[in-house]
Amino acid sequence: MATIEIGSVECVPASDGVEDEEISSHTHPNNQYASKPHILLSSAIAPTSVHELLECPVCTNFMYPPIHQCHNGHTICSTCKTQVHNRCPTCRQELGDIRCLALEKVAESLELPCRYYSLGCPEIFPYYSKLKHEAICNFRPYSCPYAGSECIVTGDITHLVAHLRDDHKVDMHTGFTFNHRYVKSNPREVENATWMLTVFNCFGQYFCLHFEAFQLGMAPVYMAFLRFMGDEVEARNYSYSLEVGANGRKLMWEGTPRSIRDSHRKVRDSHDGLIIQRNMALFFSGGDKKELKLRVTGRIWKEQQNLDAAGACVPNTST
Repeated sequence: MATIEIGSVECVPASDGVEDEEISSHTHPNNQYASKPHILLSSAIAPTSVHELLECPVCTNFMYPPIHQCHNGHTICSTCKTQVHNRCPTCRQELGDIRCLALEKVAESLELPCRYYSLGCPEIFPYYSKLKHEAICNFRPYSCPYAGSECIVTGDITHLVAHLRDDHKVDMHTGFTFNHRYVKSNPREVENATWMLTVFNCFGQYFCLHFEAFQLGMAPVYMAFLRFMGDEVEARNYSYSLEVGANGRKLMWEGTPRSIRDSHRKVRDSHDGLIIQRNMALFFSGGDKKELKLRVTGRIWKEQQNLDAAGACVPNTST
């Protein structure tokens, strides 16, 4: 029973007619790239390479324009420049307003592998296109789907499943059907922090079943929804249904699970799931309506298209 309780490179000062530019201003047409020699850098580059020169000494990320340096030639990214209070983290000299145009130009000629190459991404990009790709790379790590704790853990699905089980003590179930009973002693008090998470393993995949109470405008509601532990394209291969009811009445929901690429709050705020108004939830609970007792049932199936006798496509709901 589930119970809810509540080296140095010649540079010039930025004042010499050169304005700070955002990363996006260095997006070049393909023909420009074709006219320039490209330097392809792999992960096995020597420590004294240009690769290392482009690494910020503070955050260790690659630097993008505007790249700043001190009078002794030590470089730093624009974000970290503000964080070190305009003092060079290497020699402690004042950074001033010197911009390293030479290093920025060198960066234009580079091609680099995606930062997630070790996770399987084979793509290589011009230096200034790399960040845009990495923001949507299919090989980037997933964020922990556990709601309410602002957990910062990331990783692949196998790592996150173990993390949910061992660190968040989430209930783990095997099977494609579920029958959960949710009990709350004081349903009159609804807080955004009231929620539960259960993980299901079926069809060789993992799914997160969320159930929670929150304020929808001025109205307290309960909501159940399913998220797929994988990307959005894979999620479309599955469907699920949810049902809650009692006393001859029932509410049903059927839909496609959302990928955990979408945050828990994004899914919840889009109302993409079974929503139960409090009055209806108390009606389903029966008794004196002073305690919430909801039984939520449902199932998950894979949308494998088969042809029936009439030649129509039907979903495959078998295990």
